[in-house]
Amino acid sequence: MGNESSWSGSQCLSTLNNIFRKYLFRVLSCGAIPTHIAFIMDGNRRFAKKQNMVEGEGHRAGYKSLISMLNYCYELGVKYITVYAFSIENFKRKPEEVQYLMDLMVEKIDELLRDESIVNQYGMRLYFIGNLKLLSEEVRTAAEKAMKATAHNSQTVLLICVAYTSYDEIVHAVKESCEEKMNKVQAENSTKAGRDSTDQNGSCEKMNGVYPPEIQDCHKHEVHGTVILGKNDICCNGFSKLEASEKKNGVIKHAVPGFCGEKWNEVQESLQSQLSKGTVESSEDGEMVREIKPLVNLVDIEKHMYMAVAPDPDIVIRSSGETRLSNFLLWQTGYSPLYSPAALWPEIGLWHLVGVVLHYQRNYSYLQKKRKQS
Repeated sequence: MGNESSWSGSQCLSTLNNIFRKYLFRVLSCGAIPTHIAFIMDGNRRFAKKQNMVEGEGHRAGYKSLISMLNYCYELGVKYITVYAFSIENFKRKPEEVQYLMDLMVEKIDELLRDESIVNQYGMRLYFIGNLKLLSEEVRTAAEKAMKATAHNSQTVLLICVAYTSYDEIVHAVKESCEEKMNKVQAENSTKAGRDSTDQNGSCEKMNGVYPPEIQDCHKHEVHGTVILGKNDICCNGFSKLEASEKKNGVIKHAVPGFCGEKWNEVQESLQSQLSKGTVESSEDGEMVREIKPLVNLVDIEKHMYMAVAPDPDIVIRSSGETRLSNFLLWQTGYSPLYSPAALWPEIGLWHLVGVVLHYQRNYSYLQKKRKQS
């Protein structure tokens, strides 16, 4: 009888808590709600030491806090949650701790895929963000399985950064962008070379940032990606190599012998057409300056970021009172405020999230203004 009474009391208290939370979130929703919150889950080991727990149990306590926080965030209407679960730097920890964390990760990934889990409750899509090649085969297989199993979910998104640092992400994105552009240039040049096989050998046109093979040896001088094209700089039939160059106002000019005068009007008309379209600018002395566009730009790099699957975080939360980003989302958080409650990660709860949202709402207008100015 006593047990039934205790169970009934707990159920009643749980119901009251749910009702209170529902109305609390309604009040908060009168202001701006973050679309994307990123968490640096700091303090698991300190919590275990503080509570005299067995080493490693602090991470289990941290997982429980994560599930609670996910419930609160998704109830509030936050769509994207990113968590910093395991840094590349963490591989430097004791092998026993690293192995414990990897085993725990596999265990919790399996739990997330169960029918009654939070994943199915909120239609959550899972992404594992980072250099997954650094993970063991068991962990990598579990992560890939989870991403595939939730690929059709779109209601909410959880991004788990594992084997991740921002430095690694940026290097990866730059490398991928360069390789993509190089492959594209090589393919276009191969096609162009085939079409131009019967064209004039004297063409000095620069295609996609690469000179045709027949003149690569002679077109060596270029300053800050700019080539000056003057009347005496036009390559034509009969030239074999550049014989001289002079520097004018800090810019290399190329002198090409054997100029074919009858081609000048044709070239000038072409340059004037490009000038009107904004692809060619005119220098002070009336010569045509052709700006060579960079092969890799900002859009290319951002496209290849691990985090390209989500918008930039609206706010970053780091538990335990620390104010360092620790190599986490450095590229994406230029306009994201950092909120640092003193609580260790396993101690994080509902009221900390309320503080996060209020902090975000107080700074919302300022942050939106800064983003528009960028």
